[in-house]
Amino acid sequence: MRKVPFAPEGWLFLIPVLILTAAALLIQWTVAAIVLGLLCIFLINFFRDPHRLGSDHHVDVLSPADGTVVQIKDIPDGDIWPGLTRQVSIFMSVFDVHVNRAPISGRIIHYRYNPGKKIAAFAEKSSTENEQNLIVVEDKHGAKLAFKQIAGLLARRIVFDKKEGDEVVRGERVGMIKFGSRVDMFFTADAVIKVGMRDKVKVGLTVVAELGAK
Repeated sequence: MRKVPFAPEGWLFLIPVLILTAAALLIQWTVAAIVLGLLCIFLINFFRDPHRLGSDHHVDVLSPADGTVVQIKDIPDGDIWPGLTRQVSIFMSVFDVHVNRAPISGRIIHYRYNPGKKIAAFAEKSSTENEQNLIVVEDKHGAKLAFKQIAGLLARRIVFDKKEGDEVVRGERVGMIKFGSRVDMFFTADAVIKVGMRDKVKVGLTVVAELGAK
């Protein structure tokens, strides 16, 4: 059976619960042991980090997150980054993989963290009002896209492992959002969106869009 990797950020949560579960079993506190055991299973599921090999075609943009497409819309030029006028939003429930991966290969030309609120991630206003990271990537052909890691109602911390100027490879792990969240993606007008509303997407596997021809 193939082993599913576990995100290292999860050990901080899992180890104390494992200790409490073992203690509850030792003192024969059955109800507490069952509840804590179920919490262990939830945490193992939440922090799983499966390796996936999606398309390596340079125009294909892979999903940076697991989840459900909750918004596809046009936005004013310059709201996020010059030339990026199309938005695709992915809502991540607590049952989805929360590790984020690079949607394309290229260089991070802009990174910005904004503190904010903890509005439910499926709400449209969470895209502008919640705590978030904005990352803009440019590939070697000059095509650009941006994505946001957005904290949700239950999210306690956004993790981003890269910095401005770093090179990333399509499908490479770049961070995660802990406990319920959202990822917004932004494209140029000539990008071809390959997903529809309520579609389920898989991080590092689903092709969300094709970049416009340069």
